[in-house]
Amino acid sequence: MTESTGLEGVEVQPGENKNDPPKSWLKKLGPGLITGAADDDPSGIATYSQAGAQFGYSMLWTLLLTYPLMVGIQVISAKIGRVSGHGLATNIRRHYPKWLLYAIVSLLLVANTINIGADIAAMAGALNLLVKGPVHWYVLGFGIISLLLQIFIPYKRYVRILKWLTLALLAYVATIFIIHIPWTQVLINTFWPHLSWKPAYITTVVAVFGTTISPYLFFWQASQEVEEQQADMQAKAIKHAPEQANMNFRRIKIDTFIGMAVSNVVAFSIILTTAVTLHMHGVTEIHTSAQAATALRPIAGDFAFWLFSAGIIGTGMLAIPVLAGSGAYATAGAFKLPNSLELKFKYAKEFYTIIAVSTLIGIGICFTPIDPIKALYWSAVINGVISVPIMVVMMLMAARQDIMGKFVISSRLSVLGWICTMVMAVAVVAMFVTLGK
Repeated sequence: MTESTGLEGVEVQPGENKNDPPKSWLKKLGPGLITGAADDDPSGIATYSQAGAQFGYSMLWTLLLTYPLMVGIQVISAKIGRVSGHGLATNIRRHYPKWLLYAIVSLLLVANTINIGADIAAMAGALNLLVKGPVHWYVLGFGIISLLLQIFIPYKRYVRILKWLTLALLAYVATIFIIHIPWTQVLINTFWPHLSWKPAYITTVVAVFGTTISPYLFFWQASQEVEEQQADMQAKAIKHAPEQANMNFRRIKIDTFIGMAVSNVVAFSIILTTAVTLHMHGVTEIHTSAQAATALRPIAGDFAFWLFSAGIIGTGMLAIPVLAGSGAYATAGAFKLPNSLELKFKYAKEFYTIIAVSTLIGIGICFTPIDPIKALYWSAVINGVISVPIMVVMMLMAARQDIMGKFVISSRLSVLGWICTMVMAVAVVAMFVTLGK
């Protein structure tokens, strides 16, 4: 979407007025903020909680390393969408073999659907902690409400809802202010951590990396940039409207820097909270986000317990549409189907059907004997496997003039993107090595 960044020196687009009041920060933020916030979904909260509970402060360094990597790869995905005017799947379909496209989209759909089921189960469990009641009814309620919001609320209004839901993440930042934290020790361990080559430690590092750098986030942010463009009558794909590049690239940069910062500050807060409380009191095994909240209560008190539990519900309501939507964008793009949350159901039936099927299967998983934790584990494995080829393809696309025109990514951004890709490749290899032990 062509928006004013409120920065001096930015070229004014048709229809804008230099004398117009600058837009609020919230209005400047969009795809990047929502993408970053959705990264801290209930399953991610469980991963960060386990990292803190099992290894204490020695996992905090991972969030410092993943931040620049997340920013780099997400800026690249956003630029591909905004410059080309198409999502990742559409660009892959246009320029790469079909077998690669179908393999990536199929695995993404499977991983996202499993993740949806695990997140809904976590939300239902958290609500049951706060308000005792039938968990299965909570599962149905969360799943159906999320589905109806996506289908019946146009993108312009729906994206505002998602923005406000990001405030749920403040619950995890707030918890560090209601417990005693030895900050000197925290800072020392963050910047000079005690590393280990034990399989359990390496597996957890891989899990944190896989949670923070996930394929569905690439597809979502690229597609949201296309949505933003299409929502503005004056905006065009930058490849065909180079005069819009300066302003939009600044917006993408600010949006993504802030969105990924939100994601990592929250993840840091969760690891820190569980390290200070659970790890220090000998609680080292956490399998679900709801279990983390329960274990927190006798150590940190009722208020911390309520904050942690409420945050699970809020982040779940934010993450489920991102998971379902990213899979739908990818599938629709692969098969040349209309895909936009701005379109009414009758004009994008297939797109909304994919969202519905993914969400309903996710709900169904909660009613089966399938262990959602084991399912989530295999979802993480799938995400790890497909993240590397997707990132390689993204890096290649971002350097192609037939896709990006004269706006191929800079050498500095290219280096950062390839470093991120290599780090994830090493993490995936490490994951399989530890799996074999």
